[in-house]
Amino acid sequence: MKIKLQIWRQKSPKDKGQFKTYTLEDVSPEMSFLEMLDALNEKLITTGEDEPVAFEHDCREGICGCCSLYINGRPHGPAEKTTTCELHMRSFKDGSTIVIEPFRAKSFPVMRDLIVDRNAFDKIMQAGGFINIDAGSALDANTHLIKKEYADEAFNSAICIGCGACVAACKNASAMLFVSAKVSQYALLEQGKVEGKERVESMVAKMDELGFGNCTNTYACEVECPKGISVENIARLNREFINAKLS
Repeated sequence: MKIKLQIWRQKSPKDKGQFKTYTLEDVSPEMSFLEMLDALNEKLITTGEDEPVAFEHDCREGICGCCSLYINGRPHGPAEKTTTCELHMRSFKDGSTIVIEPFRAKSFPVMRDLIVDRNAFDKIMQAGGFINIDAGSALDANTHLIKKEYADEAFNSAICIGCGACVAACKNASAMLFVSAKVSQYALLEQGKVEGKERVESMVAKMDELGFGNCTNTYACEVECPKGISVENIARLNREFINAKLS
């Protein structure tokens, strides 16, 4: 496959940045998207054409959430429920032009090329995304009886990898899907209800402080989420927040 790449290049957070065009020959359809970028960087280094493109990655297994790229106008690219590292070049046609850029959000400033600073998510988690009690030694699995439907919902919320695709997809750069998933994974379990009021108030306050936008229910976040996190969590977050303020 022959692929034309239009990639955002930016040397530092203060640099203006611009798109640059590169061409790759003999791209295998079985390459992952990140392997394709590896091949591009090898070419750039070997030929001296340009500096290698900076992009973030770690596990390359759809777990860590680092590989957050905006590909042809969509977070993580064209495949549904797929992270960038799980995306393969067979998703594109021979001769295609692929536009690659970093996530665009005030709260995710561009650090270099395709890398953004997503520490805002860490700050939200530090504000209340934990259980602050002495749990003691491990208990038997069935000591706390939890309805299966609640356990399943909590698990489905906890699989959020914090990649930021929801923020990138939202026209308001809202972090509501991320925050609601992290609140829900505790709110649905008895262990998390002890600090439920303080948790939701602290996390929402931190989200607002960091400059994330409001949710206007376009559902774009759910569509682009690589783990399929449901917007039902946002409704739960709103209920938890209102109850906390009224109690």
